[in-house]
Amino acid sequence: MTFNLSILRIRKPSFLGVLTFILLESPTLMLYYACSVFLIMVRALVTGGCGFIGSHVVEKLILEGFQVLVIDNLSTGRAENIHGLKPIDLITKDLNATGKDIIKFNPDYIFHLAAWPRIQPSFADPIEHDIANVHQTISLLQAARECKVKGFIYSSSSSCYGDATYTPTDENHPINPLNPYAIQKYAAERYVNVLGNKYGFPTVSLRYFNAYGTRSYNPDNIYNAYSSVIGIFNHLKATNQPLTITGDGEQRRDFVHATDIASANLFVSSRIDNLNGSVFNVGYGATHSINEVASIFGGPRIYTPMRCGEATITHADISKIRSYGWQPTISLEYAIQHNLV
Repeated sequence: MTFNLSILRIRKPSFLGVLTFILLESPTLMLYYACSVFLIMVRALVTGGCGFIGSHVVEKLILEGFQVLVIDNLSTGRAENIHGLKPIDLITKDLNATGKDIIKFNPDYIFHLAAWPRIQPSFADPIEHDIANVHQTISLLQAARECKVKGFIYSSSSSCYGDATYTPTDENHPINPLNPYAIQKYAAERYVNVLGNKYGFPTVSLRYFNAYGTRSYNPDNIYNAYSSVIGIFNHLKATNQPLTITGDGEQRRDFVHATDIASANLFVSSRIDNLNGSVFNVGYGATHSINEVASIFGGPRIYTPMRCGEATITHADISKIRSYGWQPTISLEYAIQHNLV
């Protein structure tokens, strides 16, 4: 008889249960149950886990042995992004309708990535975006209080800096959001810090710079802030279309791979008691102009007018998170050359 001990979900085996196996069952079952005493699977809730970045976080958690619950209404994510990952459960509801589900699952850690990451539409409908990006974060914090979580990791955004007055930009840079989406991400970040302190659980916020990687391009959601120009260029190149560049292409971006973002999430969760209340930039720490990126891909280009509400440069100072031991591992050139986009 064989057992897959890697998927054990038993957390608190009773003394009576152990005694029953010792007295009544076979030596093989006895060994299996005894091992379960020491194998405790940590539970993690990932909101937005079917999205581009969220699915990478889920993938990393599974590899690290977590039991994962994903909540995603699939408004921007796709269930196939996490297809085949086990052990995992998926709830496809709006976050504000899942309080009882969260309390039943009773997570140890919450990774909150769910959002409406849509910059241009946030101008047209700021109230609905505020409900999705701020109000639902507050509801999740209240559920976290009920569960007495060990850590709450919030996916924030470097968009809160606006058009940076200096680069590389550190976490002390003045906050100057240029669009409603950026305002909402920063407001939620502050709620995470304030309510986490009030409710008694540790929190960390991660300000992502320009994320890219596999699963970033979704043709059904062209306004997604995480539809990186890298994914768009990759799609255009694969379909023999010219690369479309907004503005003059000289705007510069700090591109960070989703695999590195996922590792940053697990990194801070593993030492969250010592990092409580911290905010970290998560980027690569270097920049490329959009024209430079286009040159790496090659092929014809077309230029369109610059869009409002977008910064001319993003460049992360990641010395703070590096000082604790995290650093990115995947360069943009390597990712493109090895089809990791």
